[in-house]
Formats: sequence, structure tokens, C-alpha cells
Amino acid sequence: MRGGASGRSSLRAAAWGLILLAAGCATTPATAPTRPAAGPPPSTAPVPAAPAARSPTTLPGWSGEDHLAAFEAYATGCTASREPAARVQCARAMQIKQTSKPVTQAAARAFFETGFTVVEAETADGRPGLLTSYFAPEYSARSTPSAEFDAPVLARPAGWTRGQTLPGRSEIEANPQAVSGAPLAWMRAEDLFFMQIQGSGYLTLEDGSRVRAAYAADNGQPFTGIARPMAEQGLLPRNGTSGDAIRAWLAAHRGPEARAVMALNPRYIFFKLDPDDGGDPAGAAGIPLPARRAIAVDPASWRYGDPVWISADGGNLTGARGSYQGLVMALDTGSAIRGPVRADLYMGRGEAAGAEAGAVRHPLRMWRLVPKG
Repeated sequence: MRGGASGRSSLRAAAWGLILLAAGCATTPATAPTRPAAGPPPSTAPVPAAPAARSPTTLPGWSGEDHLAAFEAYATGCTASREPAARVQCARAMQIKQTSKPVTQAAARAFFETGFTVVEAETADGRPGLLTSYFAPEYSARSTPSAEFDAPVLARPAGWTRGQTLPGRSEIEANPQAVSGAPLAWMRAEDLFFMQIQGSGYLTLEDGSRVRAAYAADNGQPFTGIARPMAEQGLLPRNGTSGDAIRAWLAAHRGPEARAVMALNPRYIFFKLDPDDGGDPAGAAGIPLPARRAIAVDPASWRYGDPVWISADGGNLTGARGSYQGLVMALDTGSAIRGPVRADLYMGRGEAAGAEAGAVRHPLRMWRLVPKG
């Protein structure tokens, strides 16, 4: 699961689901009520119609999609779904993979067009939602502290339970031993801060060995982004609050000044260290996240394993790519991801992925691909 910006993983929207909750409460027939003797007549305003289900061919950009890459991402992530109709289509995808070697673009496209309809997710006010992005960072770390590597990577506190509220970031950093045991490693403060936002990361120690820092616990405090207050305080320009810009400022002001800014986000993530298997981290659904084909969503509204079409353009951060469009899988969640049209796109691991992820803040439209039973 998204850790900082989210809670995970990712470890980091609120999802597609409110409009997709299957209706179907049976009601007992009753005699029509009589109109009151006094008072205004009942409203005759039309009831808004539910979003119509359509063919995937109506999706914006569908004809230009890499349907084979979309199919591979679906086959990887669909096993997370427990919905009966979704399991039918997932089994169908596995059968295609077994009998069609290789699977062609045409077969992949036909799979989606014959097995799914699409329904657009909608915000309460009908306006676009928001797409952001996260990545699996790769950082240098040390086994002992130094003037540069002075931020401890802390393990899960003994007896911790999910939902437990612990002290905020500044209190933990002032006295880490009061909350956790011996540090697992030591990092630059700004690197640890960003790894906590992403929820996991990969560390290279001084002897060249590599480990994966995976989310283990959190302090139960809300996530607060620092981009807006940094812009409001004049520390960065309003259109210059990308992840790279924030990290560069924190590095240039390492020490009390940077720590005071990072303390604006009270959320704190604890980690566990595992061997680096060379792959991507698993999201909240327990499945490794395919780069550029997985999103974090709000599980109160969406289901893990759902295929989703996203269309996002008009990002205004410096260095932003023009648009993001295509099929992705809902495989992660995060505490900052709330709303029926809100997603956090997993960009991959490493510096290049991080540079792109930090510039994603795009108006978003989302469609759920609804499996046919």
C-alpha cells in the first residue's frame, strides 16, 4: 500500500466505484401514498439517469492503445478481483495466454471489446478529477550514521496495530528510540522523506548490497502535502512544486530549515528491509505493480483487480508531460487518494520514473471496464 501520499504503497483518490455499486435491493410492493391535503405538490424534477454502459471502442484514444500491453497488465492484475464476472474474464484471459502463443494485438483488443462494457466515473460536481503519480525510489543508504546520512530508517514499533495513533513526525524525529528500536539503516533526510511519501523504495548500502525498504507501519497521522505551503511561503514558485524541485530545495537547506518544512507533514512511515529481487514493489492488492499500468485508488469506491481507462491532460507543473491515456489496473491504495475520479499512477522504479512522477498533476477522467458475466 502506498505510504505517505497514500498509505501504502504505496504503497501513495477515491475511486471508481460509487457509480458502479450494483444496485439491486429488492423492495416490497406497497400501495402508492396519497397526496397530503396541504403543502406544495411533490417535485417533478427528473431523476438523473445512471451513467450508460458503452463499448470500449467509445473510449477516447482506444484505437491508439497498445492493447497487447494492456492485456498483459490485465492478466497480471485481474487475479486480485473476487467479483464473479471478473473472475470469468480473468480465466478467459489466462486461457488466451495458454492457447495463443504469442497473443496478438488483434486478439488482445478483441478480448476487451467482447468481454467488457465501460461506465464513466463521475465527480459530485461533474468536473474532472485528479491524476497524480508515484514511483519506487532508489537511494543511497548507510549502515552507520554520518553528518550527511543522519536520518534513521525505523522499524515497526513493537505492538503496533493498524489505526493506532502515534506521535507526529517532529516528535518521532526528536526521539526515535522512544517509538522504535535500533535503526535499520541511515539515509539523507530528504531521501527518507520522499521514500515515506512513496511508501517503499530500494536502498544501496556502502558495500554495494541492495535491499528493498517495504512499508511496515505508520503513525496514524494524516498526510499533508508540503508543495502548497512551500509555494505560499515563497520557497518555490507556484508552478514549480514538482517532486524534483521540492527534493532539491530540501537538500539545499538540509538541517533545521528543511526539517521544519518536512514537519508540516506529520505522517510517518516505518519500514522493513527485504532482499532486492530486481522487480517492482507489490501494491496493497499483493501483486507487483506493472510500471505505467497500475494505479492506487480508494478501496471504498473501487475494487482491486478492476481494469480502468484513464484520460488525463492539461498538467500545469513545470516539466509535465502533455497527457496520460490508456488502460491501467487498480492494484494499490493510499491515504491521500480519495474521490470517485482520483488515481495515483505507478510510474516505475528509479530516478527517471521519479522525475516524471513528480510532475504529474493532471485533470482526470476515468472509466471502469465492467466485465460481462
